[in-house]
Amino acid sequence: MQWFLSLAAWQQAILVSLGLYLSTALGASLVFFSKKFRPAALTFLLGLSAGIMVAASFFSLLLPALSYEGALPAYVTVTLGFLLGGAFIVGSDFVFSHTKHRERTLGRENSLLFLAVTLHNIPEGMAVGVALAAAGGEAGALAAAVIFAFGIAVQNFPEGACVAFPLRAAGISPLKSFLFSQGSGAAEIPSCILGALAATVIGGFLPWALSFSAGAMIAVVCAELIPECYAGNKTVASFGVTVGFAVMMILDVALG
Repeated sequence: MQWFLSLAAWQQAILVSLGLYLSTALGASLVFFSKKFRPAALTFLLGLSAGIMVAASFFSLLLPALSYEGALPAYVTVTLGFLLGGAFIVGSDFVFSHTKHRERTLGRENSLLFLAVTLHNIPEGMAVGVALAAAGGEAGALAAAVIFAFGIAVQNFPEGACVAFPLRAAGISPLKSFLFSQGSGAAEIPSCILGALAATVIGGFLPWALSFSAGAMIAVVCAELIPECYAGNKTVASFGVTVGFAVMMILDVALG
């Protein structure tokens, strides 16, 4: 632990982001063992992911952002950053919904799923990098940032499966399905490093980055995870959301 504390934020970001990527790749690797994912299990994991992301957005991003004072009152900065993050996801989804990119290879629905997950991994990675930089090498704050990253890693696992299995069901080989899915998680590595570097170098960037990431993550939950999991068994979905929120809250508040 002391060795990890001694590293610069961008070096910590490299190690942590590799863990985030490996979680996505692990979820995607399930495609080698089965062509389908049990609907109830997928519904629960999606709900779990949604609960984790909502709790992380509040406890790990918005609350710390409100503690920073700058040229503007904290609540103004956080509100604007949150709205910009949400607008980024909504605008990006609109653009990608009208693109023809990769449709010939993956099909329209699967190509949009791949692009959506890749896009959503960018603010997630950035949020983790910013959280590591915000810790400033302080043990307690760094532990909270690592716990936050663990929560993101937990929800990356079903994300990897959610991209790989529809591709496999569409007739794409297990290897190609895996490669496309794990590729969506690779976006978190540079975004995590960039977030840590920017938050370290640019003064006043932290509250904007934290609130922007929170807005983006909430938009992802509302646009993708909640509709997807509640399209299945609503009871299982609700249980997953509740458990995910509770687990992330306990990890962040009690241990962080």
